[in-house]
Amino acid sequence: MKLSKVLHVGSVVVGVAGVVSFAAAVFWDSESVFGVTKIDALVCTAVLMLIAIWAAVGTIHHMMLEEKGELI
Repeated sequence: MKLSKVLHVGSVVVGVAGVVSFAAAVFWDSESVFGVTKIDALVCTAVLMLIAIWAAVGTIHHMMLEEKGELI
């Protein structure tokens, strides 16, 4: 499997985890979400989104390298 496909799948999985974490932190009625406070859950959501964006940029970079025939 190409590295760009692995990065793409990884970015989608992390992005979906970030969306689920955000939805749980915003719409959950209790003070804690997944065992942490709501503020911590929102901070983790921001970190997950940044990781997903970074992986998407890496995907684009590796797709451009694969078009040129440079495999890493």
